[in-house]
Amino acid sequence: MSQRRVLLDECVDRGLLSEITGHEVRTVPDVGWASVKNGELLSRAQGDFDVFVTTDKNLMFQQNLPKFDIAVIVLAGKTNRLHDLLPLVPRSLEILPSAKPSDSLILES
Repeated sequence: MSQRRVLLDECVDRGLLSEITGHEVRTVPDVGWASVKNGELLSRAQGDFDVFVTTDKNLMFQQNLPKFDIAVIVLAGKTNRLHDLLPLVPRSLEILPSAKPSDSLILES
């Protein structure tokens, strides 16, 4: 399993940090990009991260994701709360090692 550099969007519960094991995981606020809009955020992230994790289901419709050199995983739980996102963690951990730039994946519970 190859370690990936993962960036969690602001809308993702910080509790997920400790659940995504075996990878280097940071949050948007941790890297100083709080309030940066999605297109600019993805542009910045693609240079430093392999995978962007969000709960923003509209991102795929608002941005031309294949133009960015970063994989995007959308966690589509009932809510953005940790207990609704936790069931999506095992599948996330399965796909993180093989996620390729410009991949766009939606994980639903």
